[in-house]
Amino acid sequence: MPNPGGTSAIMPHSSYRYRCLLAPIAFFCMWLTAAMPAGGDETAAAPDMDLERTVALALEANISARISSERTRAADAVVKARRTEFLPTFSTQYGYSRYDEPRFTVDPALGVVASDEQYTWVTSVTQPLFTGFSLTNQHKLAEMGLDAARLNEALVRRDVVFEAKRVYFLLLKAQKLKVVAEEAVTMLEAQTEVAVNYHEVGMTPLNDLLKTKVELANARQDLVAAQNHLEISRADVNLLLRQPIGTSVTPVDILDYAPLSRSLVECLETAEKDRVEVAVAGLEIQIREKEVSLAKKDYYPTVQVQGNYYKLGTDWQVDGGEGISDSSFWDVQAQARWEFWQWGKTGYGVAEKKSKLTEARLNRTDLLDNIQRQVKQAWLKADEFEKNIVTVQSAIEQAREGFRISEELFKEQMATSTDVLDARTQLSETMTRYYNALYDFQIAVAALDRAMGKPSIDIAEVQ
Repeated sequence: MPNPGGTSAIMPHSSYRYRCLLAPIAFFCMWLTAAMPAGGDETAAAPDMDLERTVALALEANISARISSERTRAADAVVKARRTEFLPTFSTQYGYSRYDEPRFTVDPALGVVASDEQYTWVTSVTQPLFTGFSLTNQHKLAEMGLDAARLNEALVRRDVVFEAKRVYFLLLKAQKLKVVAEEAVTMLEAQTEVAVNYHEVGMTPLNDLLKTKVELANARQDLVAAQNHLEISRADVNLLLRQPIGTSVTPVDILDYAPLSRSLVECLETAEKDRVEVAVAGLEIQIREKEVSLAKKDYYPTVQVQGNYYKLGTDWQVDGGEGISDSSFWDVQAQARWEFWQWGKTGYGVAEKKSKLTEARLNRTDLLDNIQRQVKQAWLKADEFEKNIVTVQSAIEQAREGFRISEELFKEQMATSTDVLDARTQLSETMTRYYNALYDFQIAVAALDRAMGKPSIDIAEVQ
């Protein structure tokens, strides 16, 4: 029969052992609740930036978007400048001539008059009538250049929209993965404390304690990497918005997602119809066709009408003088000019433009092939990540159940702390996979929208 002293020595050990069992269970339950994807925002700071606002600020701050806008204004100015070439031009010319010896002029009233100086003032107006279709083609080229500038501006803005969405979702993912890493460290610190207590009373071998400490050291390294990755993601957002790189940015979380409802064939058809690059390539062909017509201008003569008004004088006031019988007069000239022989220069120029036209057509064909590849790649990525979300969601339940079973077995001393560590690691990895799949899917959808030429956020709505 056990003596009272022996009984009193066993009871404290049993109570301590029971408390050691409850400690990891409580910590694991708290971590499991916080780690579920349906939970609220894990960050302490209140969200101050949503996706639409991020896109709007990116469009406003982006230098490439501003450059493309200036290029559109420049192209518009070129159109207006070309339009003025159809109108008459006015010019004036003032000249002074000093001769090496006097010029003699016979005047009926004055007789023989000598003058060695003469001032001339000529005012002219010139109206082109026919330039071998040069002015018309140059004006049409300028209008096409304006259309191309506007399309390129839209293309740049769509790229900015995609980049804004990409860095936004990467920031959300970095925040989630940092929370997962923090919870892993918290749980492993609690598990390490339990392992130390168990080892001290001889309930677990030294190997279990050492493994727990190694897992904790690895988790702390992962947390440092996650924190650095989050800071880099925040810096990317700040750089995109052109604000101080250390500015605190807290995005509104997006945990819901719309399943991919468009088929690959529909996406390909939409891309061929709506991609801005296709319109730019078509416009490039039209520009090259006009350049061929412009190169043929030297096959035709040029015709213009010019009117001149002259004033002559022997002093700077150009008001006649000795030897000048008629100090002012005018004339109208019709001028036709045709360089009919240039040793094949015009023909070679036309051949050059025709080769560039063929190149533009081939570029459009190559572009359509690349667009099909881009759309298919983006669609397959989005489909892959969507399937991963569904798969990982079911895996979360399985990992949770595996953790619960390990916990119960550990409570009954039918499992070791190593088994619980493995279950916790599996659940942590599953949550990491879930967040990777969720936000990578959002980025893939944005890439698919970009590949089709249809961003999910209307650019006009966020300006």
